[in-house]
This record gives sequence, C-alpha cells and structure tokens, in this order.
Amino acid sequence: MSTATLPEQSTHAPAVSRPPVKRKRRYTEDQVSAGKVAWRMAAGLAVLLIFILPYLIMFFGSVKSKSEIRSVDPTYLPTEWRWENYITMWSTPETPLVQNLVSTIIISVCATLLVLLVALPAAYYTARFRFPGRMVFLFLVIVTQMLQPAVLTSGLFRQFMTLGLSDTWLAMILVNAAFNLSFAVWIMHSFFAGIPKEVDEAAQIDGASRLTVLFRINLPLVWPGIVTAIVFTFVACWNEFAASLVILSTDGNQPLSVALTKFVGQYETSWHYVFGVSIVAIVPVVVLFMLIEKRLVGGLTAGSVK
Repeated sequence: MSTATLPEQSTHAPAVSRPPVKRKRRYTEDQVSAGKVAWRMAAGLAVLLIFILPYLIMFFGSVKSKSEIRSVDPTYLPTEWRWENYITMWSTPETPLVQNLVSTIIISVCATLLVLLVALPAAYYTARFRFPGRMVFLFLVIVTQMLQPAVLTSGLFRQFMTLGLSDTWLAMILVNAAFNLSFAVWIMHSFFAGIPKEVDEAAQIDGASRLTVLFRINLPLVWPGIVTAIVFTFVACWNEFAASLVILSTDGNQPLSVALTKFVGQYETSWHYVFGVSIVAIVPVVVLFMLIEKRLVGGLTAGSVK
C-alpha cells in the first residue's frame, strides 16, 4: 500500500508589509533654550507695549493742538507736532507751574528725609530689643496704613488752622511724612530682623558703639530695605492729592497733582496742557528709579560672597 507524500509546509510566516515608522524629531538643548528665550522676549515685549501704550498716547496728545485733540475723527499721531506746548504751558494764566513744580520737589524731598530720619532708628530698635508693648506698637504701625489722607482731611485742616500752619509747605511735609512713616518702619524692621544679632555682638566686642554698629555694620546690609522705603515714600509724596487740595489754598503752594486740575474746566479742558504737565510730572520719578537701580541691585547682592 503506497503512501502519498504530502508537500512540505513552510515554517516561515509570510512577510507582512508595514508602513514606515516616522521618527520624531529630537530638538537639542540649545534649540529648546533658544525657543524659551524667544517666547519670553515676545511675552516681555507684549507686556511692555500694554504698559507703555497709555504713556505714548499721552505724549502724542501733549504735542497736538487743542482743536486736533477735540476733532471728531482723531488720530493717534499728530498731524502737526506742536512742541511749543511744553513752553507755553509754563506761562498759562490757570496756575504758576514753575512754583507748583518747586513746591512738589520741596514737599516730597523733605517728607522723604523726615521719614527716613525717624523710621531708621525706630525700625532698628524694634528689631533688636524686646520691650513691653512691642507687638502692640508694631500692630498699630500696620493699622495706620488703613487710614488715608482723604478720610482725615477735614480734621487735619482744622488742626493746622489752630496751629497756624494752614496753607504752608510744613503742613504738607508733616502730613506726607506721617502717612508714609508706618510703611517705612515696617519694611526696614523686617530687614533689620533678618540680620543675626551675633553680627552686632561681634562688632561690640571689638569696641564698636551702638551707633557705629548701626551705621557701619547694619546699614550696608539693610540697604535694599532703605532704598525700597525711600522710593515708595517719595512716589507717594509726589502723587499725593487729597490733603494738598484741602490744606493748600494758594496756587503757588500747591503741588503738580493739584495744579493739573486747573486745566480741566467746566466747559472747556486744555487736554494738551494736561498731557504735557503729566509727562513732566512723570520724568522725576523715572529719573529716581534710574539713579537708584544700581544701588538697589548692589544692596541685594551685598554680603553674598564671603
């Protein structure tokens, strides 16, 4: 009996065609970092544009004519640049701007110096010594930040009338110093408290007095806090409006913040002068930040290298 031979079956499976695999592109670290830098720069420019756009509009408005600003179809850029607005606004009959600028500078500088003179030893003492009522004192310092000059203007006016200081620069210097003293004490207190007491003790062992320790040891270490207090106090005094409007009645004694309102009338407003005075009022604050920036960064990095 013959047996039929079966054909040999292949043990290998037929090859299945597969689509080519797409390899993902790998970015190098330099490319990733460059992309992050580009996105950060784009975001920074967008934020800068948002913040600087109102100032640009204000600047363009300051070099326009009154009729062009009040035009039915206004434009952002002036059709005719009126640079003489920055000259004629100083001699307008509404208010003596030169005296207003001098008044603003004197009040702001003197009030800032007074705050620094009082807040510096107060912050150092509360940070270095424990005395009865210390926490109550610090709490009251913070509570005074809740009070604003606009709320107390009537009481302040009557008080200065009794003292014979109404309509004087001294009155506004005291008001601005009083309302910014608490912030300066609190911010400098936190910086003094961050310095170890062993630093003072080591200096005193070497023969340094308490004043020497304060001015030659502690001040370089708390310089960022001092700069912060100076900047915030000066800007707050420069922009103060409510108390100045009530206490100062003479046009020449009023600061720029009050003088600015003289160009806004009931029936007509000189917007080109309003914008021009606003630009002039911004310049000193910008210059202050430019002058103090390097010192602020230097104070932040002081003592980082031993």
